[in-house]
Amino acid sequence: MSEPEQRRDVLEELARLPTLAHPTVSPDGDRVAFYYDVSGRNELHVLDADTGEHRQVTDGQVPRNARWFVRWGADGDRVFFHLDDDGNEQNDIHAVDLDTGAAEPVVEMDGQVALADVGDDGETLLLASSRDGQMNLYRHDLPTGETTKLTEYERAVGAGLLSPDCGRIAFATNESDDYDNQDTYVADADGSDPRNLAIGETGAEAAPVDWGPDGERLLVSDNTEDLDRAGVYDLTEDTVRWLGELEHHESAVAFTPDGERVLAVRTRRCSKVPVVYDLDTGEARELDLPEGVATFGRVGEVTLDGDRVLVTHTSPTRRPELLAYDLAADEYDTLVEAEYGPFEQSDFADAEYLTFRSDGVPATPAEAVEHDPYEELEIEALLYDSGERPSPLVVNPHGGPPAQDTRSFDLYTQFLVSQGYSVLQVNYRGSTGRGRAFVEQLYDDWGGAEQGDVATGAEHVLAEKEFLDEDRVAVFGGSYGGYSAYWQMVQYPELYDAGIAWIGVTELFDMAENTMPHFRSELMVKYLGEPGDNAELYEERSPVTHAENLSAPLLMIHGVNDRRVPVSQARIFRDRLEELGFEAGETADYEYEELGEEGHASSDQDQKARTFRILADFLERRLA
Repeated sequence: MSEPEQRRDVLEELARLPTLAHPTVSPDGDRVAFYYDVSGRNELHVLDADTGEHRQVTDGQVPRNARWFVRWGADGDRVFFHLDDDGNEQNDIHAVDLDTGAAEPVVEMDGQVALADVGDDGETLLLASSRDGQMNLYRHDLPTGETTKLTEYERAVGAGLLSPDCGRIAFATNESDDYDNQDTYVADADGSDPRNLAIGETGAEAAPVDWGPDGERLLVSDNTEDLDRAGVYDLTEDTVRWLGELEHHESAVAFTPDGERVLAVRTRRCSKVPVVYDLDTGEARELDLPEGVATFGRVGEVTLDGDRVLVTHTSPTRRPELLAYDLAADEYDTLVEAEYGPFEQSDFADAEYLTFRSDGVPATPAEAVEHDPYEELEIEALLYDSGERPSPLVVNPHGGPPAQDTRSFDLYTQFLVSQGYSVLQVNYRGSTGRGRAFVEQLYDDWGGAEQGDVATGAEHVLAEKEFLDEDRVAVFGGSYGGYSAYWQMVQYPELYDAGIAWIGVTELFDMAENTMPHFRSELMVKYLGEPGDNAELYEERSPVTHAENLSAPLLMIHGVNDRRVPVSQARIFRDRLEELGFEAGETADYEYEELGEEGHASSDQDQKARTFRILADFLERRLA
């Protein structure tokens, strides 16, 4: 068998590796529901937390793509899930009976519907929906089937939570004149008498995370002091007690059932570490787990029976596994072992953590927009060595943009490595995990310093790592990473020999007009202002404005059902290339693929394999 044929076989095997998603603990703590595609298709499984045995409940009723989470019903007899149309994310809420496997619709509404919370009373669902335009909260009464709108805000409402007695709701939104702001509110169950808890300063972001078991405390998050932190808000005293020393970014997760401890996740050096706070002493203890990315189960639903909590653990070479961690004994059992198929852990590339200094202006000439040097910052990155000598390099900026690359198992990265490409991931300014000021570096500056950070990172590793081939460098990204791929190709064309833009943004006016309402307000306008007020910025930082700078082969891939980044984004760039006289084809200037029955990416094995084949074929031809 030839080397290309062997690599194609590896591609198929990687796409077929079983993936576990969205583990969530039942109300009585003895079971875990999760999505799993060990059968070849995404299905709902339920696990016994004592024995570790799990069974498949559904047979095709749930979505092929495991993007959206599941939630237990209050009685533990059924599980709610989100069902859309071929990945368009215009979800309705369905429920599956765990005894029979039968599924039925529960809430059907226009727009996107997300199940925010399930009431302990067994009668109430709290929903977030864009039915009337902006994302707001709705209450659904299960016995009558009636759905009632609770909030009416111009900015998106999120983080909806029902109090233990279902008499109140907590949520986050913004009514201030500062567009960067987010506040935490508590209101009566019907949405009346909303009260802003005034946590932190205006311009910072605060949100509710979990109700205390007594219903008189809220676990909250806030980034007033730059780094995210967890706090306990006393609703009777109107006071908040902050946890930790602000040494690391920490994401609040849940109270323990006794209300005496708080669970959180700490970020450092691209790793995530679970911590437990003792509310009596205020002391924090990190769970004893290998380095990598360890997270608790779904926020607010993580506690198993006894003193055990549900943890998912992964690392660059370790696929995700599900653990039951005993907080008292400080030890854990494996509930679901990692699946490796025909591979061994040693077959996967580890991530080298590195840092470099960047002022946002690389040595490579800027062909679209020139910038003066920005503030010089230390930028974190991960480098995966394919072992090929010399090795081509794929620069892979993450999506979001409020996200980060971490030391977890990344299937797309390992796929690229298996095909002989080393991979660089850059946590450019604007990434999460480094504090509020680092995130805000990207406000009003898409296509600016953050793209300079990405290019500087590529220059840095090409200079430092002799095994990398500077004549075979590609950029590949999805979503905001797709925007980055487009922008890198038109801003720094001398740096790249090929590019792949997957579900990426190309025209900011069209994006603001046609994305979902909450993405418009909380992404486009929050980061770039209103299109009418900042028209010059919207035009200047749209990759399509500078399409004539394209000088290396570009592959554009987009799902036709994408509602986050509509397929019009790819079509606009393609049409502009045609107007400029660029030619399409496997040996021409660009290639174009629209993916049917798919939205904003997919976890489905067949759809992943299809994407892998398209990527591998393009890179093999263009970086040979």
